[in-house]
Amino acid sequence: MARPSIACIGAGRMGRGIAVVFAYAGHEVTVVDFKARDEAAFATLAADAMREVRTTLSTLATFGLFDAGDVDRIVARVRVVPQGDAAAVLPQAAVIFEGIPEVLAMKREAFASVSTLAGPEPIIASTTSTILVDDLSGAVAHPERFLNAHWLNPAYLVPLVELSPGKATDPAVTARLKALLEGIGKVPVVCAARPGYIVPRIQALAMNEAARMVEEGVASAEEIDKAIKYGFGFRFAVLGMLEFIDWGGGDILYYASRYLTQALGSERYAAPAIIERNMQEGRIGLGTRQGFLDYENLDVDAYRGERLKAFVAMLGQMGLARPPVLEE
Repeated sequence: MARPSIACIGAGRMGRGIAVVFAYAGHEVTVVDFKARDEAAFATLAADAMREVRTTLSTLATFGLFDAGDVDRIVARVRVVPQGDAAAVLPQAAVIFEGIPEVLAMKREAFASVSTLAGPEPIIASTTSTILVDDLSGAVAHPERFLNAHWLNPAYLVPLVELSPGKATDPAVTARLKALLEGIGKVPVVCAARPGYIVPRIQALAMNEAARMVEEGVASAEEIDKAIKYGFGFRFAVLGMLEFIDWGGGDILYYASRYLTQALGSERYAAPAIIERNMQEGRIGLGTRQGFLDYENLDVDAYRGERLKAFVAMLGQMGLARPPVLEE
């Protein structure tokens, strides 16, 4: 079965990680070093990149994901080429992922060149986590095929990819990239072109709050991280964050937010207007069968059972599942 070829612009950590992902899934991947270097410097970079690709795959094999004897076969799907070869390889790619440094002028210059060299057909996606798609699309020839695709490190392990189309992006392009990512086992989500996307915006708040608690002497770094792993992270590995609000009830979040805002004297704990509006409209979660999600036609008892079963499975994965004490 012929799978579409993939190109990565930039031979850094992100380009290498994406190369591993697609090579693992059976695609030919060309990593283009989009920086002028002499022959010796390029040879050093290419060798380092291929060494990292091989090491990553060998490590995944030791974890039991696949037979170590297949590493060479997967690595052979990846090649690293110099900037001078871009004109030959880019038109052959179905999707081109950009992963060069987070400098707006540098990215715009690269996109102007890449989109011209590639021709109008390949989808072009920036992996930037800090620059919005509409700030870059003006540099892209045929911007209807351009969008952001934010991967979370390590790209070869984390399932999520945040897709952020811009004003000029053709919805069919977003759908094609989403389907491609789903086909290799990733979980793409589509979000508006807003600063922080979804995950970085939420995690910035959570990480800053964790650091603030160390600063305030609430608990040690070790105790806070333990609480995150075995409480916060444990629950949200099974329930989505908005699903969790519905699970407990949006009214609980409303009153908890009011208490924290007053007790800690900070508006950063204040609930957004949508929480109070949902309460007024009777959309507080499972109890009313409407919340952020719709539970109207759901077997709530079966749904709860499935989620609790997933929690038990998590306990097993963490080595914390224990049998009951039966002796008197």
